[in-house]
Amino acid sequence: MGRIGVDIYPHQVGVGLDEVESFGKFLGGSPTNVAVAAARHGRAAAVITRVGDDPLGRFACRALRGYGVDDRFVDTVPGTATPVTLCELFPPDDFPLYFYGRDPAPDLLIEADELDIGAIARADLFWATGTGLCREPGRTATLTALRTRGRRHPTVLDLDHRPMFWDSREQARRHVAEALPLATVACGNLDEWEAAVGTRDPVEAARRGRALGLTLAVVKQGPDGVSAVDDTGLHRAPPVPVEVVNGLGAGDAFGGALCHGLLSGWPTERILRFANVAGAIVASRLACSDAMPTTAEVRAALETGGAEVPHAR
Repeated sequence: MGRIGVDIYPHQVGVGLDEVESFGKFLGGSPTNVAVAAARHGRAAAVITRVGDDPLGRFACRALRGYGVDDRFVDTVPGTATPVTLCELFPPDDFPLYFYGRDPAPDLLIEADELDIGAIARADLFWATGTGLCREPGRTATLTALRTRGRRHPTVLDLDHRPMFWDSREQARRHVAEALPLATVACGNLDEWEAAVGTRDPVEAARRGRALGLTLAVVKQGPDGVSAVDDTGLHRAPPVPVEVVNGLGAGDAFGGALCHGLLSGWPTERILRFANVAGAIVASRLACSDAMPTTAEVRAALETGGAEVPHAR
């Protein structure tokens, strides 16, 4: 449940948008990308979201169906524009984002009474985002969906902190603090955990998440790998060396792989290794949704020790 839009990514690397000559158009929005990633692993996925009544909204729905993601819970909101996101590519770790059409964004206009409560409650896994909490009525809808789950595991909150969507970090922390106890799993990078629980220390952040009732707290640390705390203790997975093209979709590939691992009942360490490699594969490619790897691709990379990942198809 959450963001959907269109990513406009430059074909030229290492130059600003003012110098870019050509672009590619892709389906985007973090939870949408996660659904696509999960579908690539053979999972039945759907997205609860909204688009504008415009050509880009029609493109987004068609793209979802093309990736095997159910769009029955995607409605149009008249008078709004389907959001567009542009980025600049300065590998290995600088990818400025520019958001357009998010005032208001259709996906933040979901009303709680529009939700299919039965479908949310029955889902084997439910995924929501911190960004969904940044304004009403989407905030109430997101919290309603989380409460509907009754802490059924796995209920995942992707911390997904985007500072430009909030008035302050304190405001974000206040609303995320309301959502975290409703989830059983939370994941995010160091900055997102700091915004949520007030520390950048990965172990302490995970422990604070656990103190709020999480079954699993996952902390992504980029070049330092990933760590997680569950009922059995602390787990770590090392980073995967890769030639980065665009790091923006790596976290969403990680998320889709995390969903696959949770639904498969894997132990945490196996999930972390699998998800880490999935993220590295996407970081080596241009797009986000279109770059999501299959299970076979991730397994092939794991068999080589994760030292090499397949590049763009």
